[in-house]
Amino acid sequence: MPGRAPRVVNVVVPVVVVALLAIVPTLSLDIPLVFSGALDSPGTLGLLALCLVFGGVALTYDLLFGFTGLLSFGHALYFAIGVYVMAIALTKWELSLWQAFALTAVIGIVVPFLLGAISLRVSGIAFAMVTLAFAQAGQVLVQKNPDQLTGGEEGLGLNFEPLPDFFVGVLNAKYLYWLALGYAALVFVVVRFAVSSSPGHVFQAIRENERRVEVIGLRPFGFKLIAFVLASFLCTLGGIVWLLVLGTGASPQVTTASFTLTLLVMVVIGGAGTRYGALLGGFLYTLLDQRLGALAGSTEVQGLPNVIRTPLSEPLFILGTLFILLVFFVPGGLASLGRRVRLLRRSARLEGAR
Repeated sequence: MPGRAPRVVNVVVPVVVVALLAIVPTLSLDIPLVFSGALDSPGTLGLLALCLVFGGVALTYDLLFGFTGLLSFGHALYFAIGVYVMAIALTKWELSLWQAFALTAVIGIVVPFLLGAISLRVSGIAFAMVTLAFAQAGQVLVQKNPDQLTGGEEGLGLNFEPLPDFFVGVLNAKYLYWLALGYAALVFVVVRFAVSSSPGHVFQAIRENERRVEVIGLRPFGFKLIAFVLASFLCTLGGIVWLLVLGTGASPQVTTASFTLTLLVMVVIGGAGTRYGALLGGFLYTLLDQRLGALAGSTEVQGLPNVIRTPLSEPLFILGTLFILLVFFVPGGLASLGRRVRLLRRSARLEGAR
């Protein structure tokens, strides 16, 4: 049974990784430069939770872009639905946590179904522009602050009263970390199941050659709509988890087109259409984005010569440089590094045999 071993590895490795990540809140381990405190400190757990959330959200975008070949510029809209609908339901309408979650989940399915049915009538750059237009409409709606629901440019604070006690307060950071870990694991399992299923094989066939899918008698529209709704709904769940993890309320920044572009960068860094690349890319990008700002203001960096200190004081410059280097030297993303190392070793052995 030669194919059984890889399947076992594909199951065992993710389970082991999740188990190891689950015990992080019990470890009093310091990792200098990477984190500002021990692994079990509230600040570090909050940062790791944020990294896990965006790892999961990046994977939802990869389901569209990497596995189905749909370049969307409006994925932020569905993340914003999770953030704003949940915040409004808890704060303005004073619903219970489960009522607010159910309402947000329903909207997170209905809206992408309707907008996807319209957007997918076109393809390529036209599809990207239509999704961008819908996302921009959502951004304008938030800024207009209808009936004082969204808070406009100031955002909307979160009412903590309906939330369980273990989700409130700095000392309960470990529970929010486990919530974020559960979300990332859920997205990984759902996406892996989806792309390994019969419709998932069609997703990837559409990515490679949509016309050929039509020739064999299948209708790509229905399959693309399934991928669109599933990715958008999982992204909406990410918005809910982000709202609870951050705890500060809804922010209009999550409605911008740059938010979607950031997700695209995360996917490219990790490796589009790979088993774990988007998760890795989202995690590392968020970690660097959060920590480079702190490192830029450190005494070590400030003591460097101006020609070095100036670029190192700009986190976006460093992130941009790393992105360019990855695109040039590791075009398949971080997930392809293992395969590249194996190829180099194989080439070295062949050269040695000669």
